[in-house]
Amino acid sequence: MSHLAPGLAAVTYAVRAPLARWLRAEAEALAATYPDGYRVLDAGCGKRPYEALFPHAREYLGVDAESPAADVQASVDAIPVPDASFDVVLCTQVLEHTHDPAAAVRELRRVVAPGGRVLASTHGVQVYHPAPIDLWRWTHAGLERLFAANGQWSSLTVRPGAGVSACLGMLLATYVDLAFRRARLRTAGRGAVAAINAAAAAVDRRVAALNEPGPGTVFANFHVVAVA
Repeated sequence: MSHLAPGLAAVTYAVRAPLARWLRAEAEALAATYPDGYRVLDAGCGKRPYEALFPHAREYLGVDAESPAADVQASVDAIPVPDASFDVVLCTQVLEHTHDPAAAVRELRRVVAPGGRVLASTHGVQVYHPAPIDLWRWTHAGLERLFAANGQWSSLTVRPGAGVSACLGMLLATYVDLAFRRARLRTAGRGAVAAINAAAAAVDRRVAALNEPGPGTVFANFHVVAVA
């Protein structure tokens, strides 16, 4: 699966497709804000799937406790770089795996420069997926509190990556895919997953309320923009 262009047949389409679109839009805005380039720290970088979205970065430093693709081997809650040394700090699909999310957010705030921004994403709803551990899920209100309580920000926004239908479709697609795999009908399963994801996205486009947090809503992923 391509993180930059996940297809409808991807079980995690509801997370990956909106995440790539969001980061692409943020990168375009950053190019205008920093015409001479900017410094990016990717906290919990994994295989660095989003590095290509930031071609105007003067530096792109990957930090990860386990990934061989990292420039620096370190955990997200103890990043060995000076204070306020990066204009942009990415932390994508990492917070759910950290032992102490509050400590991680404090560290993200420490390393971002004044006027810079933290771009973070993490799950609202998702199946258990240890890598190597999987500990946390959030609501939009919980993420707002987590960031507000662990850093001084000039602005803070938390938005669902996709709508309620996309979230429910993702859960259905997960188990439909599993059933088809066990039946050794993987190709048919991919078609079924693609149909589910397409239908879910169409419903979310037609019903605006399904894209806004409120009582009774569920979302697969949230995007956080925290400006220092």
